[in-house]
Amino acid sequence: MRAVFRLLLNIYDYLVIYLGIAWLGILCLVWTPFAMILYLLLPASWARVLGRYAIMMVFRIFIGTLSLSRRFSFDLEDLDALHDASSVIIAPNHPSLLDAVMVISRLPNVACVLKAELMNNVFLGAGALLARYIRNEPVRDMIRSAIRDFDYGSHLLLFPEGTRTTSHPVNPLKGSIGLIALHAQTPVQTVLIETNSKYLSKGWSLFRMPPMPIHYRARLGRRFDPPQHARHFMVELDHYFAHELSGEPAFYPTGDLDAQIDSTTQLTPPSPS
Repeated sequence: MRAVFRLLLNIYDYLVIYLGIAWLGILCLVWTPFAMILYLLLPASWARVLGRYAIMMVFRIFIGTLSLSRRFSFDLEDLDALHDASSVIIAPNHPSLLDAVMVISRLPNVACVLKAELMNNVFLGAGALLARYIRNEPVRDMIRSAIRDFDYGSHLLLFPEGTRTTSHPVNPLKGSIGLIALHAQTPVQTVLIETNSKYLSKGWSLFRMPPMPIHYRARLGRRFDPPQHARHFMVELDHYFAHELSGEPAFYPTGDLDAQIDSTTQLTPPSPS
């Protein structure tokens, strides 16, 4: 009986994983033609509000469906504290492809920085355009667009690592988050995403089965005040993530911060206005 139960559970897990991926694709494709039409018809201000709310609902339905399977669990309630908060840069670590889905599923007014290829993706492109999401290239245009978006009272979702984590506990951070926070004078709210699985981490194939069940937790970390110096801020942010995600004693560097930041982050200056 135990062997039969294990076989049935394995079959169920396969169905949850692959039907879950297909379900997200279907939800995105259903929204795509509406998003394309609304992009052409609506003023930008209306399109931004509707587009971001629609993406939140699509991702919330997807997360809710996975939760109903009892093979995925999501502890995301901490993010609700940002729902009515003033604009911040939301800065999570990035262990998997589901990170943006989890954050956006809880918040109706988030501008997301996306890779250029995702903006042209058949599943995500139309919805991202309607929501006025921001291309990550070229970097100077991305920084300017992100700063302007705060005028609409929105949050900005930006992964400081730039890509999914490959080096424990975090990859070297990209300096664009420091430049945006500096020039927009906007706080940075860190989010710490924890999971027991490498599912959809960097290099993980969509067709590879992970051990089940899978648990995710997103908790609010430290909120950094708007920085006065981008390089010094990036050093502090890098050490904060390393400490919080590795459990090592907190260490905030002193001495030649410029030299340290040159070795740990990448900064690209914005072009003149």
